[in-house]
Amino acid sequence: MEPVLFALHAWQAVLLCLLFAVIYVGSLYAWINNTNRTRDHPEIIKRRFVSVGIVALIVPPLLWCFSKYQTSTNPDGRTLFEWLGLRFWGFIPAFVLPLLLTMVLFSGPLYLHYIDGVFSLYLEPKYWSSSFKSLIWLRNHLVAPFSEEFIFRACMLPVLVPSFGEWYAVFCCPLFFGVAHFHHMIETVIFGHQAVKDALKQSIFQLFYTTIFGAYSAFLFLRTGHLVAPVIAHAFCNHMGFPPFNEVMAHQQPGRTKIIFFFIAGLSAWLILLYPLTDPSFYSNVVYNL
Repeated sequence: MEPVLFALHAWQAVLLCLLFAVIYVGSLYAWINNTNRTRDHPEIIKRRFVSVGIVALIVPPLLWCFSKYQTSTNPDGRTLFEWLGLRFWGFIPAFVLPLLLTMVLFSGPLYLHYIDGVFSLYLEPKYWSSSFKSLIWLRNHLVAPFSEEFIFRACMLPVLVPSFGEWYAVFCCPLFFGVAHFHHMIETVIFGHQAVKDALKQSIFQLFYTTIFGAYSAFLFLRTGHLVAPVIAHAFCNHMGFPPFNEVMAHQQPGRTKIIFFFIAGLSAWLILLYPLTDPSFYSNVVYNL
């Protein structure tokens, strides 16, 4: 594949990313014709698997249409696969190190899993066999992390970075990701799970933490140059869920202090290790320069 580069105006880059987000979210509703079926209904999940798969095939050619071939006056061209983070060199470190880094951040919740006996569940073969048979588990741990990171990171950052620069792109890209999650509010209201006011509060909170995660995910993508890095971090975060801070206060002393220590130590260690463990040289990253 010939080396290409992206040189869009800022407004063009924003509109293109907005188009990708609309296509992705719109595909999730293309199959719904029965309001009695929620997002967790097996038939809806299967159809959405098909939808996001089609979107993942459609968006890269659209992205390529806005590229231009490398010339002597534009020497920074890369193949489309490289822009998308689909590379061989550095793949194993990109799979392992971002996962370890994210686990450090979740030291507090992981310690709660330990004292609650959840770790022993992970050693049960039945847990894994039943998980891989569950459409909800496959959606949360495989399909959603890959499809969302592919569209909202791999396909958006190649046009945002040349237009805005790496650091602005890190904080601009998550806005499309966060706003896209507002569609969950529509579902909860339609199916009567929540009142509009409560659904709006939950969606605003979800917008906040998905945007924060999106910035972290974009950072991982640009530092490693690999799609697998944000995908594996996304899958792990989906598994852990939002940190259960309210559960911490439910524990009695002295256990509560120890739990709080793991939360603080995990965040501190993550801040210390964030740059060293994402050194681009570990991942043979010559595509992005964050």
